[in-house]
Amino acid sequence: MARKTKRKKSENMQTTKNFKNIVINNTPLIDVRAEVEFNKGAFLNAVNIPIMDNLERHVIGIEYKQHGNDSAVELGHELVSGQLRETRICKWVDFINNNPTAIIYCFRGGQRSKIAQSWIEKRLGRQIERLEGGYKAFRHYLMENLQPQYAPQHIMILGGYTGTGKTKLLAEFSATVDLEKLANHRGSSFGRHIDPQPSQINFENNLAYAMIQNKYKNYKYMLLEDEGRHIGTNFIPTDLAAHFANGKLIILQEDIETRVNITHSEYVIEAQKEYCDALDPDIGLYEWAKYIMSSIDRLKKRLGGLATQNLINSFNAAFSKQLIFGQTDMHKDWIKMLLIDYYDPMYKYQLKNTSKKIIFMGNTNEVRNFLKGEL
Repeated sequence: MARKTKRKKSENMQTTKNFKNIVINNTPLIDVRAEVEFNKGAFLNAVNIPIMDNLERHVIGIEYKQHGNDSAVELGHELVSGQLRETRICKWVDFINNNPTAIIYCFRGGQRSKIAQSWIEKRLGRQIERLEGGYKAFRHYLMENLQPQYAPQHIMILGGYTGTGKTKLLAEFSATVDLEKLANHRGSSFGRHIDPQPSQINFENNLAYAMIQNKYKNYKYMLLEDEGRHIGTNFIPTDLAAHFANGKLIILQEDIETRVNITHSEYVIEAQKEYCDALDPDIGLYEWAKYIMSSIDRLKKRLGGLATQNLINSFNAAFSKQLIFGQTDMHKDWIKMLLIDYYDPMYKYQLKNTSKKIIFMGNTNEVRNFLKGEL
């Protein structure tokens, strides 16, 4: 039987659609959608404290389809009541007490966030803001800002051979949008981190945040690393990638020994630590080795069988020596082979065919000084 009772709607509840300020100020957000919705896509600075869990949402969805909105709302109040309701209110209030400017939202800024807002305000004795239009409206705003006409228009791109230290140099400049950090990937065939990459939706949301913040800080240029459209499993939207390709290109140059040392530090020392910190140290080391081996194997089509086997042999020798003596320097042998035989020819080809205008070439200090002068 359909539930007939109607509940009185709350009046004079505060809402906001000042999405720009939310991004610029990194405003804390409370997402009251179910966990399954949050996992499909969410925003930076958002915490998921659902008003309904996945099962409750599913049951109420069935009620809505069978008996309509009023009946579904009434069922929701019945399911989320008593101690369960009290627990959820306490979680929201605790977060707001620690983050007084927090804003609450659901998918469309509708009933779920309104109900949660009314419960919170009754408990706090003051008003809080609700995101007008909810997740859907804010997501639309962020995607709009990934369109080239709304993106920062003046772009500098730092390129260079693998191992020149582009990412670390760009980190010195606040005007940088770190695409690899946003994608949680080093941007190469060996670039996966042990933690998973964000979903494509979250990557886009986070990229939009970074670009909006860059735009309204009024930097002369937005600085990017020279990436392909794909960064691991994440990808830059087509029109935005084309916009980036119109940027001015700076080439960072370093000798092969410097590049080997930088690559060794990042892909061996830092990567092994990452694996060992996340897993048991012994297991972590072997998982890292398995990943490197699988990455080498994926290059077979481009490198050819003989070169791939030489890389594997060199890696196995280095890893065996590390296990016996605890040293990692022998890894530099296969790294040097990888740079010379795989990455360098690929980048030479890309550089030869680039449409970007090269405005400067130099080593780390020279490029650093050039960027300081330009910014």
